[in-house]
Amino acid sequence: MTFTATVTPGTAAGTVNFLDGTTVIGSGTLSGGKASFATSALAAGTHSITAHYVGNALDAPSTSTPLLEEIAGATSTSLAASLNPSVVGQNVTFTATVTSALPAITGTVTFMDGATVLGTGTVTAGQATFSTFALTVGAHSITAVYSGDTTHAKSTSKALAYTVDQSATSTAIAASLNPIVFGQSVTFTATVTAVAPGSGTPTGTVTFKDGTATLGTGTLSAGFATFATSTLNVSTHHITAVYGGSTNYQTSTSPVLLEQVF
Repeated sequence: MTFTATVTPGTAAGTVNFLDGTTVIGSGTLSGGKASFATSALAAGTHSITAHYVGNALDAPSTSTPLLEEIAGATSTSLAASLNPSVVGQNVTFTATVTSALPAITGTVTFMDGATVLGTGTVTAGQATFSTFALTVGAHSITAVYSGDTTHAKSTSKALAYTVDQSATSTAIAASLNPIVFGQSVTFTATVTAVAPGSGTPTGTVTFKDGTATLGTGTLSAGFATFATSTLNVSTHHITAVYGGSTNYQTSTSPVLLEQVF
């Protein structure tokens, strides 16, 4: 940084000393009424900087009012996750820890997934947290970016390699009627749910099977899929519902439903 002192009248000549408190940290020669001094050696903290013109045979000495200069202290930010990997819909908390040689760290931390902002947290006692259950399946590169404050410099954590896996599912099947008579229509309903700790509502299709034979398919809506038929012959049928899975959810098959047709 560069400090510039202005001495009036502008015809004054000579030297200006720059002080940090009572310590001279440098000097500059007046030219056109101005003298400058550049330094990068100030330690972190608050400095009271003054400029003292030493005077000459024609111009009396003078000293500026103090300038309070804040030098931000270096910080280091680290990042940890409450669990890794997680599954779709599972809540994860990211914790950023900001450290510095200077006390009383304030400010915020922005949590990033690559170039995408996930959210922010306020630094309290050197830590900031952010929780989410919205991360998608796949690999994520999570970083914590500390904003800095008046006495603490910005810093960014190393990238945390984070993985989200598919959620397991459970499929159940029910029949609108059981038993039925030959030629009577029956509707099979499959219910597909995420298995904890996963959450959310699975999407995709369900295949309804009679043993190894496919009866038909249904599209999930709000976790339910249906298929109706009136072509089952007289027999005991072993009906299952097979969920085909999706990007976020694993496949699953229901227990066997014994459907009796007389």
